Amino acid sequence: MSRGFALSGLLRLRGLQETKAAGDLAAANRSLRQRTIERNAMRDAMAAPERAPVDSETLMALVASRASTRGMLLELDTLVSSLDGKAEEARETHGQARKELKALEKLADRHEVRVRTEALSREQLLLDDLGATSAFEGKTP
Repeated sequence: MSRGFALSGLLRLRGLQETKAAGDLAAANRSLRQRTIERNAMRDAMAAPERAPVDSETLMALVASRASTRGMLLELDTLVSSLDGKAEEARETHGQARKELKALEKLADRHEVRVRTEALSREQLLLDDLGATSAFEGKTP
């Protein structure tokens, strides 16, 4: 009967942590991508040429609209910067979780190799004993 890997519970936990970190990273990247697209669309809209205003009221409305849009653009820039920081944190967290998982997976692999080697060694000893017993009794294997 083979021994189980003593850290198998920790290995499962690290696997779950890595999966959660990967999900958090995907969510952070998705949010960053969406806000970046919104910001770029707003910049494109601001850069588009406007028709010449007909009267002063239209001109004033246009100026107010541009000022409001610039304010929203600044807010979006701040939000994108913040989301970029959160995405970087998520990348680092995922990288650390992945590293911890890989370390435990290597230990589990070494354990599995050791258990198999021991089992093969025991099997070889049994076969050697059977061969020696057969040779002693005058039988050929």
